[in-house]
Amino acid sequence: AGELGGEVVYEGTYRGLLKAKNSLTARYLNGEMEIRVPQKRRKSGKEKIAITGARENNLKNVSVDIPLGMLVCVTGVSGSGKSTLIHDVLYAGIKKMRGEWTGHVGLFKEIAGTENIDDVILVDQSPIGRTPRSNPVTYIKAYDAIRDVFAGTQGAKAKGYGPSHFSFNVPGGRCEVCQGSGTVTVEMQFLADVELTCEDCRGTRFKQEVLGIRYKGKNIHEALELTVSEAILFFKDVKKLVTKLRVLDAVGLGYLRLGQSATTLSGGEAQRVKLASHLAQSTASRTLFIFDEPTTGLHFDDINKLLGAFRALLDNGSSIVVIEHNIDVIKTADHLIDLGPEGGVGGGEVVATGTPEKVADCDASHTGRYLAEVLG
Repeated sequence: AGELGGEVVYEGTYRGLLKAKNSLTARYLNGEMEIRVPQKRRKSGKEKIAITGARENNLKNVSVDIPLGMLVCVTGVSGSGKSTLIHDVLYAGIKKMRGEWTGHVGLFKEIAGTENIDDVILVDQSPIGRTPRSNPVTYIKAYDAIRDVFAGTQGAKAKGYGPSHFSFNVPGGRCEVCQGSGTVTVEMQFLADVELTCEDCRGTRFKQEVLGIRYKGKNIHEALELTVSEAILFFKDVKKLVTKLRVLDAVGLGYLRLGQSATTLSGGEAQRVKLASHLAQSTASRTLFIFDEPTTGLHFDDINKLLGAFRALLDNGSSIVVIEHNIDVIKTADHLIDLGPEGGVGGGEVVATGTPEKVADCDASHTGRYLAEVLG
Protein backbone atom coordinates (compact mmCIF):
# COMPACT_ATOMS: atom_id res chain seq x y z
CA ALA A 1 0.00 0.00 0.00
CA GLY A 2 0.98 3.64 -0.27
CA GLU A 3 4.54 4.18 -1.57
CA LEU A 4 4.92 0.43 -2.13
CA GLY A 5 1.64 0.09 -4.04
CA GLY A 6 0.18 1.48 -7.23
CA GLU A 7 1.22 -1.41 -9.49
CA VAL A 8 -0.80 -4.16 -11.18
CA VAL A 9 0.58 -7.40 -9.72
CA TYR A 10 -1.80 -9.70 -11.62
CA GLU A 11 -4.40 -9.59 -14.36
CA GLY A 12 -6.23 -12.66 -15.67
CA THR A 13 -8.39 -15.56 -14.50
CA TYR A 14 -9.09 -16.62 -10.94
CA ARG A 15 -7.15 -19.85 -11.45
CA GLY A 16 -4.20 -17.87 -12.68
CA LEU A 17 -4.42 -15.54 -9.68
CA LEU A 18 -4.05 -18.49 -7.31
CA LYS A 19 -0.61 -19.14 -8.80
CA ALA A 20 0.55 -15.48 -8.83
CA LYS A 21 3.72 -15.30 -6.73
CA ASN A 22 3.79 -11.54 -6.21
CA SER A 23 0.16 -11.24 -5.06
CA LEU A 24 -0.63 -11.03 -1.35
CA THR A 25 -4.27 -11.66 -2.25
CA ALA A 26 -3.29 -14.93 -3.97
CA ARG A 27 -1.41 -16.12 -0.90
CA TYR A 28 -4.58 -15.85 1.18
CA LEU A 29 -6.81 -17.37 -1.50
CA ASN A 30 -4.55 -20.39 -2.13
CA GLY A 31 -4.08 -21.11 1.57
CA GLU A 32 -0.41 -20.14 1.80
CA MET A 33 -1.46 -17.48 4.32
CA GLU A 34 -4.62 -17.43 6.42
CA ILE A 35 -6.51 -15.83 9.27
CA ARG A 36 -6.29 -18.66 11.75
CA VAL A 37 -8.85 -19.90 14.22
CA PRO A 38 -7.26 -19.47 17.67
CA GLN A 39 -6.08 -22.70 19.24
CA LYS A 40 -7.38 -21.53 22.59
CA ARG A 41 -10.22 -19.08 23.23
CA ARG A 42 -10.42 -16.86 26.30
CA LYS A 43 -12.85 -18.21 28.86
CA SER A 44 -15.45 -15.93 30.38
CA GLY A 45 -14.94 -15.00 34.01
CA LYS A 46 -17.29 -13.54 36.58
CA GLU A 47 -17.17 -9.96 35.27
CA LYS A 48 -19.80 -9.08 32.69
CA ILE A 49 -22.23 -6.41 31.50
CA ALA A 50 -25.81 -7.68 31.75
CA ILE A 51 -28.51 -6.07 29.62
CA THR A 52 -32.08 -6.80 30.66
CA GLY A 53 -35.30 -6.04 28.76
CA ALA A 54 -34.00 -4.18 25.68
CA ARG A 55 -37.06 -3.11 23.65
CA GLU A 56 -35.83 -0.45 21.20
CA ASN A 57 -36.91 -0.69 17.52
CA ASN A 58 -37.31 -4.39 16.68
CA LEU A 59 -35.65 -5.74 19.84
CA LYS A 60 -38.11 -8.06 21.56
CA ASN A 61 -37.40 -7.71 25.28
CA VAL A 62 -33.82 -8.88 24.77
CA SER A 63 -31.74 -9.88 27.78
CA VAL A 64 -28.11 -10.82 27.20
CA ASP A 65 -24.78 -11.01 29.03
CA ILE A 66 -21.61 -9.50 27.56
CA PRO A 67 -18.56 -11.15 29.18
CA LEU A 68 -15.65 -8.78 29.81
CA GLY A 69 -11.97 -9.25 29.01
CA MET A 70 -12.85 -10.98 25.75
CA LEU A 71 -13.42 -10.37 22.05
CA VAL A 72 -17.21 -10.48 21.73
CA CYS A 73 -18.77 -10.43 18.26
CA VAL A 74 -22.40 -9.43 17.75
CA THR A 75 -23.63 -11.14 14.61
CA GLY A 76 -26.79 -11.61 12.58
CA VAL A 77 -28.30 -10.67 9.22
CA SER A 78 -28.78 -7.01 8.30
CA GLY A 79 -31.66 -5.49 10.26
CA SER A 80 -31.53 -8.12 13.02
CA GLY A 81 -31.02 -5.47 15.74
CA LYS A 82 -27.23 -5.46 16.21
CA SER A 83 -26.66 -1.70 15.99
CA THR A 84 -29.77 -0.96 18.06
CA LEU A 85 -28.59 -3.25 20.86
CA ILE A 86 -24.97 -2.05 20.91
CA HIS A 87 -25.23 1.63 19.90
CA ASP A 88 -28.63 2.69 21.25
CA VAL A 89 -28.88 0.47 24.32
CA LEU A 90 -25.39 -0.59 25.49
CA TYR A 91 -23.26 2.44 24.55
CA ALA A 92 -25.84 5.20 24.97
CA GLY A 93 -27.24 3.53 28.09
CA ILE A 94 -23.89 3.34 29.89
CA LYS A 95 -22.97 6.89 28.84
CA LYS A 96 -26.34 8.15 30.11
CA MET A 97 -25.87 6.40 33.45
CA ARG A 98 -22.52 8.20 33.79
CA GLY A 99 -24.01 11.58 32.92
CA GLU A 100 -22.06 11.76 29.64
CA TRP A 101 -24.95 11.48 27.17
CA THR A 102 -27.75 13.83 26.22
CA GLY A 103 -28.96 12.10 23.06
CA HIS A 104 -31.54 9.36 22.52
CA VAL A 105 -31.20 6.16 24.55
CA GLY A 106 -32.83 2.89 23.54
CA LEU A 107 -35.46 1.38 25.84
CA PHE A 108 -34.22 -1.17 28.37
CA LYS A 109 -35.04 -2.30 31.89
CA GLU A 110 -31.54 -2.52 33.36
CA ILE A 111 -27.83 -2.53 32.52
CA ALA A 112 -25.84 -4.15 35.32
CA GLY A 113 -22.10 -4.61 35.79
CA THR A 114 -20.96 -1.16 34.67
CA GLU A 115 -18.82 -0.93 37.81
CA ASN A 116 -16.55 -3.49 36.14
CA ILE A 117 -15.38 -0.99 33.51
CA ASP A 118 -13.70 2.41 33.78
CA ASP A 119 -14.91 3.72 30.44
CA VAL A 120 -16.79 2.79 27.26
CA ILE A 121 -15.44 4.05 23.93
CA LEU A 122 -17.08 3.82 20.51
CA VAL A 123 -14.33 3.62 17.89
CA ASP A 124 -16.25 4.62 14.77
CA GLN A 125 -15.35 5.82 11.28
CA SER A 126 -16.01 9.53 11.88
CA PRO A 127 -13.15 11.90 10.87
CA ILE A 128 -10.26 12.41 13.32
CA GLY A 129 -10.22 16.11 12.41
CA ARG A 130 -11.90 18.54 10.06
CA THR A 131 -8.98 20.83 9.18
CA PRO A 132 -5.75 20.21 7.19
CA ARG A 133 -3.80 20.82 10.42
CA SER A 134 -5.11 17.56 11.88
CA ASN A 135 -3.06 14.51 10.92
CA PRO A 136 -2.19 10.99 12.16
CA VAL A 137 0.81 12.04 14.29
CA THR A 138 -1.02 14.88 16.03
CA TYR A 139 -3.92 12.52 16.81
CA ILE A 140 -1.73 9.83 18.44
CA LYS A 141 0.25 12.58 20.22
CA ALA A 142 3.52 11.74 18.47
CA TYR A 143 4.08 15.19 16.95
CA ASP A 144 5.37 16.63 20.25
CA ALA A 145 8.38 14.29 19.99
CA ILE A 146 9.06 15.40 16.39
CA ARG A 147 8.96 19.07 17.40
CA ASP A 148 11.32 18.36 20.30
CA VAL A 149 13.77 16.68 17.92
CA PHE A 150 13.94 19.72 15.63
CA ALA A 151 14.06 22.15 18.56
CA GLY A 152 17.04 20.19 19.89
CA THR A 153 19.19 20.73 16.79
CA GLN A 154 22.12 23.15 16.87
CA GLY A 155 20.49 25.30 14.18
CA ALA A 156 17.32 25.74 16.22
CA LYS A 157 19.22 26.51 19.41
CA ALA A 158 21.34 29.11 17.61
CA LYS A 159 18.20 30.95 16.47
CA GLY A 160 16.38 30.52 19.76
CA TYR A 161 13.67 28.28 18.31
CA GLY A 162 11.67 26.14 20.71
CA PRO A 163 9.22 23.29 19.99
CA SER A 164 6.39 25.76 19.34
CA HIS A 165 8.24 27.13 16.30
CA PHE A 166 7.73 23.73 14.65
CA SER A 167 4.00 23.69 15.29
CA PHE A 168 1.47 24.68 12.64
CA ASN A 169 -1.24 25.18 15.25
CA VAL A 170 0.17 28.27 16.97
CA PRO A 171 1.83 31.47 15.68
CA GLY A 172 5.61 31.54 15.63
CA GLY A 173 7.13 29.37 12.96
CA ARG A 174 4.06 28.57 10.91
CA CYS A 175 3.06 30.42 7.75
CA GLU A 176 0.59 33.07 8.86
CA VAL A 177 -0.95 33.49 5.41
CA CYS A 178 -2.51 30.02 5.54
CA GLN A 179 -2.14 29.68 9.35
CA GLY A 180 -0.26 26.41 9.00
CA SER A 181 -2.79 24.71 6.73
CA GLY A 182 -0.68 24.77 3.58
CA THR A 183 -3.81 25.78 1.66
CA VAL A 184 -6.09 28.79 1.42
CA THR A 185 -9.83 28.58 0.82
CA VAL A 186 -11.38 30.75 -1.87
CA GLU A 187 -15.09 31.28 -1.27
CA MET A 188 -17.23 31.01 -4.39
CA GLN A 189 -20.60 32.68 -3.93
CA PHE A 190 -22.78 30.22 -5.84
CA LEU A 191 -20.37 27.30 -6.09
CA ALA A 192 -18.45 25.07 -3.69
CA ASP A 193 -15.42 26.69 -2.04
CA VAL A 194 -12.08 26.06 -3.74
CA GLU A 195 -8.91 25.08 -1.85
CA LEU A 196 -5.66 26.34 -3.35
CA THR A 197 -2.04 25.76 -2.34
CA CYS A 198 -0.77 28.67 -0.27
CA GLU A 199 1.41 30.85 -2.53
CA ASP A 200 3.45 32.19 0.37
CA CYS A 201 4.71 28.87 1.81
CA ARG A 202 3.91 26.77 -1.28
CA GLY A 203 2.12 24.20 0.85
CA THR A 204 4.95 23.63 3.31
CA ARG A 205 3.00 25.26 6.18
CA PHE A 206 6.09 26.94 7.70
CA LYS A 207 8.13 30.12 7.30
CA GLN A 208 11.32 29.90 5.22
CA GLU A 209 13.61 30.52 8.19
CA VAL A 210 12.06 27.57 10.07
CA LEU A 211 12.43 25.36 7.00
CA GLY A 212 16.14 26.14 7.13
CA ILE A 213 16.48 24.03 10.30
CA ARG A 214 17.42 20.45 9.44
CA TYR A 215 17.61 17.13 11.25
CA LYS A 216 19.55 14.41 9.41
CA GLY A 217 19.34 16.52 6.27
CA LYS A 218 15.56 17.03 6.32
CA ASN A 219 13.53 20.07 7.37
CA ILE A 220 10.24 19.79 9.27
CA HIS A 221 8.13 19.78 6.09
CA GLU A 222 10.22 17.01 4.52
CA ALA A 223 10.04 14.98 7.73
CA LEU A 224 6.23 15.22 7.71
CA GLU A 225 6.25 13.98 4.10
CA LEU A 226 7.76 10.66 5.24
CA THR A 227 5.49 7.65 5.47
CA VAL A 228 5.06 6.02 8.88
CA SER A 229 7.28 3.10 7.78
CA GLU A 230 9.99 5.46 6.52
CA ALA A 231 9.79 7.58 9.67
CA ILE A 232 10.39 4.55 11.91
CA LEU A 233 13.82 4.19 10.29
CA PHE A 234 14.52 7.92 10.00
CA PHE A 235 13.77 8.61 13.69
CA LYS A 236 15.18 5.27 14.92
CA ASP A 237 17.17 7.02 17.68
CA VAL A 238 14.05 8.68 19.13
CA LYS A 239 12.56 5.71 21.01
CA LYS A 240 9.53 7.57 22.41
CA LEU A 241 8.48 8.55 18.90
CA VAL A 242 9.27 5.22 17.25
CA THR A 243 7.16 3.37 19.84
CA LYS A 244 4.07 5.35 18.82
CA LEU A 245 4.80 5.12 15.10
CA ARG A 246 5.13 1.32 15.36
CA VAL A 247 1.56 1.20 16.62
CA LEU A 248 0.32 2.96 13.46
CA ASP A 249 2.34 0.47 11.43
CA ALA A 250 0.90 -2.43 13.41
CA VAL A 251 -2.69 -1.52 12.46
CA GLY A 252 -1.75 -1.48 8.77
CA LEU A 253 -1.21 2.26 8.32
CA GLY A 254 2.52 2.24 7.60
CA TYR A 255 1.84 3.81 4.20
CA LEU A 256 0.28 7.03 5.56
CA ARG A 257 2.41 10.18 5.52
CA LEU A 258 3.06 11.67 8.95
CA GLY A 259 1.59 15.04 8.00
CA GLN A 260 -1.21 13.71 5.82
CA SER A 261 -4.31 15.82 6.30
CA ALA A 262 -7.04 14.13 8.32
CA THR A 263 -9.54 15.32 5.71
CA THR A 264 -7.99 12.91 3.16
CA LEU A 265 -8.34 9.79 5.31
CA SER A 266 -11.07 7.26 4.59
CA GLY A 267 -13.48 6.21 7.32
CA GLY A 268 -11.63 2.94 7.81
CA GLU A 269 -8.27 4.70 8.05
CA ALA A 270 -9.65 7.17 10.59
CA GLN A 271 -10.99 4.27 12.65
CA ARG A 272 -7.59 2.56 12.68
CA VAL A 273 -5.82 5.80 13.65
CA LYS A 274 -8.18 5.98 16.64
CA LEU A 275 -7.39 2.35 17.47
CA ALA A 276 -3.68 3.14 17.28
CA SER A 277 -4.08 6.07 19.67
CA HIS A 278 -5.57 3.73 22.28
CA LEU A 279 -2.89 1.10 21.70
CA ALA A 280 -0.23 3.77 22.20
CA GLN A 281 -1.48 4.24 25.77
CA SER A 282 0.55 1.53 27.49
CA THR A 283 -1.16 1.84 30.89
CA ALA A 284 -3.53 -0.96 31.89
CA SER A 285 -7.14 -0.13 31.17
CA ARG A 286 -10.57 -1.54 32.05
CA THR A 287 -12.09 0.07 28.98
CA LEU A 288 -14.91 -1.42 26.93
CA PHE A 289 -14.20 -0.71 23.25
CA ILE A 290 -17.02 -0.91 20.70
CA PHE A 291 -16.33 -1.32 16.97
CA ASP A 292 -18.99 -1.33 14.24
CA GLU A 293 -17.91 -3.43 11.24
CA PRO A 294 -14.23 -2.36 11.40
CA THR A 295 -13.25 -4.74 8.57
CA THR A 296 -15.38 -2.99 5.91
CA GLY A 297 -13.18 -2.56 2.83
CA LEU A 298 -10.14 -4.24 4.42
CA HIS A 299 -7.91 -6.80 2.70
CA PHE A 300 -7.25 -10.19 4.33
CA ASP A 301 -3.82 -9.01 5.47
CA ASP A 302 -5.23 -5.81 6.97
CA ILE A 303 -7.80 -7.87 8.87
CA ASN A 304 -4.99 -10.01 10.27
CA LYS A 305 -3.23 -6.87 11.50
CA LEU A 306 -6.47 -5.53 12.99
CA LEU A 307 -7.00 -8.76 14.92
CA GLY A 308 -3.44 -8.44 16.23
CA ALA A 309 -4.29 -4.96 17.47
CA PHE A 310 -7.42 -6.33 19.16
CA ARG A 311 -5.30 -8.92 20.97
CA ALA A 312 -2.99 -6.16 22.22
CA LEU A 313 -5.97 -4.24 23.66
CA LEU A 314 -7.24 -7.37 25.40
CA ASP A 315 -3.79 -8.15 26.80
CA ASN A 316 -3.82 -4.64 28.26
CA GLY A 317 -6.95 -5.39 30.30
CA SER A 318 -9.61 -4.02 27.95
CA SER A 319 -12.77 -5.62 26.59
CA ILE A 320 -13.98 -5.50 22.98
CA VAL A 321 -17.44 -5.71 21.42
CA VAL A 322 -17.52 -5.87 17.62
CA ILE A 323 -20.56 -5.73 15.35
CA GLU A 324 -19.40 -7.87 12.44
CA HIS A 325 -20.43 -9.74 9.28
CA ASN A 326 -16.95 -10.93 8.29
CA ILE A 327 -16.64 -14.66 8.94
CA ASP A 328 -12.84 -14.41 9.39
CA VAL A 329 -13.34 -12.11 12.39
CA ILE A 330 -16.36 -14.01 13.73
CA LYS A 331 -14.45 -17.32 13.78
CA THR A 332 -11.67 -15.75 15.92
CA ALA A 333 -14.00 -14.35 18.58
CA ASP A 334 -14.09 -15.68 22.13
CA HIS A 335 -17.84 -15.20 22.48
CA LEU A 336 -20.69 -14.59 20.03
CA ILE A 337 -24.11 -12.99 20.44
CA ASP A 338 -26.15 -13.92 17.36
CA LEU A 339 -29.32 -11.91 16.76
CA GLY A 340 -32.17 -12.64 14.35
CA PRO A 341 -33.28 -15.03 13.14
CA GLU A 342 -34.20 -12.64 10.28
CA GLY A 343 -34.12 -8.88 9.76
CA GLY A 344 -36.77 -6.26 10.59
CA VAL A 345 -39.91 -7.62 12.26
CA GLY A 346 -38.50 -11.11 11.85
CA GLY A 347 -35.47 -10.26 13.99
CA GLY A 348 -34.76 -8.68 17.35
CA GLU A 349 -34.25 -11.93 19.25
CA VAL A 350 -31.17 -13.69 20.62
CA VAL A 351 -30.75 -16.77 18.45
CA ALA A 352 -27.60 -18.14 20.05
CA THR A 353 -24.74 -17.15 22.38
CA GLY A 354 -21.43 -18.74 23.28
CA THR A 355 -18.27 -19.77 21.49
CA PRO A 356 -18.23 -19.90 17.67
CA GLU A 357 -18.29 -23.69 17.95
CA LYS A 358 -21.48 -23.53 20.03
CA VAL A 359 -23.19 -21.12 17.62
CA ALA A 360 -22.13 -23.35 14.70
CA ASP A 361 -24.22 -26.13 16.24
CA CYS A 362 -27.37 -23.98 16.33
CA ASP A 363 -29.67 -24.93 13.42
CA ALA A 364 -31.68 -21.71 13.74
CA SER A 365 -28.64 -19.48 13.21
CA HIS A 366 -27.73 -18.28 9.71
CA THR A 367 -24.32 -17.30 11.11
CA GLY A 368 -23.96 -20.78 12.57
CA ARG A 369 -24.36 -22.45 9.17
CA TYR A 370 -21.44 -20.48 7.70
CA LEU A 371 -19.35 -20.96 10.83
CA ALA A 372 -19.83 -24.71 10.60
CA GLU A 373 -18.19 -24.62 7.15
CA VAL A 374 -15.06 -22.74 8.23
CA LEU A 375 -14.67 -24.50 11.58
CA GLY A 376 -15.05 -27.92 10.01
